[in-house]
Amino acid sequence: MIDKIKQTIKEMTDAIQEQAAVFGESAKEKGYQVIEEWLQIFPQLELYKLEITSFALGVAISPSLEVELVGKHDDFSVERLQQIIAETPKNTGLSLVFNTIKMAYAMHRKTYATLRDPLVVKIRIKLSPEVRVFIGAPMLQ
Repeated sequence: MIDKIKQTIKEMTDAIQEQAAVFGESAKEKGYQVIEEWLQIFPQLELYKLEITSFALGVAISPSLEVELVGKHDDFSVERLQQIIAETPKNTGLSLVFNTIKMAYAMHRKTYATLRDPLVVKIRIKLSPEVRVFIGAPMLQ
């Protein structure tokens, strides 16, 4: 009886491990696919005067890529951002970056704080990308 229970538990454990491995490979493939798509966006961002200053790859079940870009506030006036957003295809990584910059500036203006250099855009790419915009050098990471 105990041997049957042990055998059943072993079979269930093996099945769970097999499913986890399949899921892990699928997540890894999807992660690399998302990263590949973003690798095509970074040269376009540099055309808009956002220079890559940091580049990091994280390898795990779900790989990630973290890129930091730096620009100047003068290159991203309200009018210029509206023009860039108008000429950028909707629902792309490029539009996500510029809309996030626009929103960060709009919220920053509501604080009446002085713009501090530099403009820092951090992009963390994983199965769901994350874009963070800093106005001035962040003290906390």
